[in-house]
This record gives sequence, C-alpha cells and structure tokens, in this order.
Amino acid sequence: MNRLPSADVLDQVRDIPLYRASVARGDFPILEKPEIARDFPANWMTPSLERALEAGEAEFVLSTGTNHARMQLIRPPYFLLRSYYRLWSEHPDLGPLWHEGARRTSLTTVLATEHVARVNARKPGATPGERWLDDRTLYLNRTLDPADWDRGDVERMLAEIRGVAAAHPRGAYLLDCSGYHLAHLVRRVDAWDLWDRFPRPAGIVHAYEYTPLNVRAYLRAHFDCPVVDLFGSTELGYLFYSDGDGGYRPYLHGMSVELIPVAPGSGIHSLIVTSVRNPYMPLVRYRSGDCVRTSDGGTDPERIVSFCGREKELLATPAGPVAQADLDARVTAACPRVFLHQLRLTGDDDCVLWCTTFDGKPLTPAEESELATGVAALTGRSCRVEHRDHVPIGRSGKYAWLTTPTP
Repeated sequence: MNRLPSADVLDQVRDIPLYRASVARGDFPILEKPEIARDFPANWMTPSLERALEAGEAEFVLSTGTNHARMQLIRPPYFLLRSYYRLWSEHPDLGPLWHEGARRTSLTTVLATEHVARVNARKPGATPGERWLDDRTLYLNRTLDPADWDRGDVERMLAEIRGVAAAHPRGAYLLDCSGYHLAHLVRRVDAWDLWDRFPRPAGIVHAYEYTPLNVRAYLRAHFDCPVVDLFGSTELGYLFYSDGDGGYRPYLHGMSVELIPVAPGSGIHSLIVTSVRNPYMPLVRYRSGDCVRTSDGGTDPERIVSFCGREKELLATPAGPVAQADLDARVTAACPRVFLHQLRLTGDDDCVLWCTTFDGKPLTPAEESELATGVAALTGRSCRVEHRDHVPIGRSGKYAWLTTPTP
C-alpha cells in the first residue's frame, strides 16, 4: 500500500521534479536507490536548490559505498557530521561528556580515514595526511585490514589516544569505532601487555556496520563505560541508538519510519524512511536497504529490537530468508569465543563456516559440532566448521558475513 506523507513533507517536496507525479496522484511508491540516481541532478533541481549550490549552502557528495554502489547526493556542508554530533550531544550517557568538551578518537575503516585526509588536503595550509576531522575528532586507522596491524601501528594509535585524552582536565575522551576494529586493538593490547599505555575511554560508540553479539560482549568485558550502538547511513544520518539496557530508541527528528515484511511470516522487515532532515534532498518512502526485527514480529517501528543486516545480503532458505543477525545469534549461542565468522556457500546444499576466536585457540570438537548443527538447522544446508587464523576484510574495510567463493 502506498502512503501519502504529511502535509509538512508534501510542502517540502512538491516542487522537486522527482516527486511531482506522486504529489499529483496523491500516491508515493517506495523510493529505490536507482530512482534517486535517475536524471541526477536535474530530477532534484529547484530554483531554491540552484541558489543554495551557488551560495555554497549545498554541495554534491558521494556516499561511501561500503554497503552499496556509491550514490551522488546533495546536502548541506557537514550534514552527516552535524547530525552525528547532535546525537552525541543529546545522548543520555554521552551528552554530559560532549558538553564538557571531551574529544573523540575514531577507529574505523581505512576508507573513512582516507576520506578525512582527502577533505583536509583541499583546505588551505593543510598538512599532508592530516587525520583530524575538526578540532574534536582524530581518525586513527591507516591500514586496510586491522589483522595486519603491527606493534608500531598499535603503539602509534595508543600514543595518539593519549594525546587526545590529555586535552581534557580529567583525561576523558570518547571512542567512536567499528566494533571489529576495536576488538582487534584490544586483542593486540592484551597480547603485547600494553594496557598501561591505553587510557580507558569515558564512552564508546560502535557504528558503521552490524556488530556481532560476541564482539559487543567482548567490548563490554574490557571497558567499564557506556557502549552504545548507533544505526544510520550516509544519506540519512542517524536514526536509532541503543540505551543502557540494550534496547533501541528512535532518534527521528525530521524523519518517520515504516516497516514492510521482506517475506510473509519471516519476521524480517525492510526499513522504509521518510526524511526531510536534509532540506536539499528530502527522501520520501526511501528503502534504506537495511533490515530489522521487532519484538512481536509486527510492523510497529516502536518495537524494533534488532537491526539485522542488509536486505541484499539475505540468504534464501527453505524456511524463508535468513539475515546476518540470525546467523550471529546461532554462533553466539554455540560459542562465545568466536570473534569473526563468515558463511561461505560451497554448493546448492552445502556451506562452510569460517571462524576465528578471541583467544586464537581452535574450536573444540564439541563447539564445532554445535555450530555445524545450528547453522544447518538455520540454513537448510549441510555445514562444515573451520577454525581460521585470519578472515580477510573487504576492500571497503568491512567484513562480509556471507560469501560465494569464486572458482
């Protein structure tokens, strides 16, 4: 069923060529990514947008493309950063530190670090390779695969963290990260006994990608501070954040959300977002590509309990689609020692589950058997489990949970 947005949203989109037919019909179909790119930017251009572009109040940018093909976007300068900082400043656990002026370190994909360095390179008088996003945030990672960090890399990052912490009267700082990257750092710090060089953060946010339950538990076990999950995207900003009890709270100023089942009875829903947060490219009934589950399997966004992966990565099975979070739940239940895991489809009826462990020790036969049984029940495929010392990261700096090996 197509839905008509609110009168306020209609007022903001009626002059945009992309939406004129929908406004006239009173009928807005779901907006897909290819439609956003069609006739870009003419399909978005209005006299007010032309004036904003000429005045530098709007700019063309590309999405990061780490989860999908890169999209051209039009938005105010620093749109995503301001959205991010506003959420930090208003978060019940992180806000007080933010208002005290606590700085941030960001430990995430090398793609993000390189983006910051490229932006800085265009600034007058910039230092080559500068990784300070602004006066509050330093990006740390300079390596594609964190498994390749050597002791020099780790000692450099820890020294930079100490420098950030030293700027606060109490040594407080906030750590923004990919959960995987921070877990890799913790493993190195443990192995090389470097904890005396690693000041503990006053708050941690993991964003950028799905963070497995075992990784979340591993971080909570090593850091006595709030560990918050943020959910959002480049084109939308941030929409939800986790609270101290592990539930999710909406952060939807300028937005509304609807859920559409991906398949009857699956309990997995597509996230459809209407947002006027970006005034130059408002998105009406936009399919973000993300999937969620709710506490009762229904379509009430207030009942979202899990952001369970990307829609294009759903695995078809005889019992219905399986999401990344579904496999993660099976892995966590079978073995809390598993760090990275990747399901590799080896045939129509077979698969292999690659696993690394936090302690580096191989899985026991009992753990392998329980994992294989759980994955087989979930996917309808015969499963073999392999302990690995290394699972390669993708070119984007993120891990794929599901792969089909090339011949």
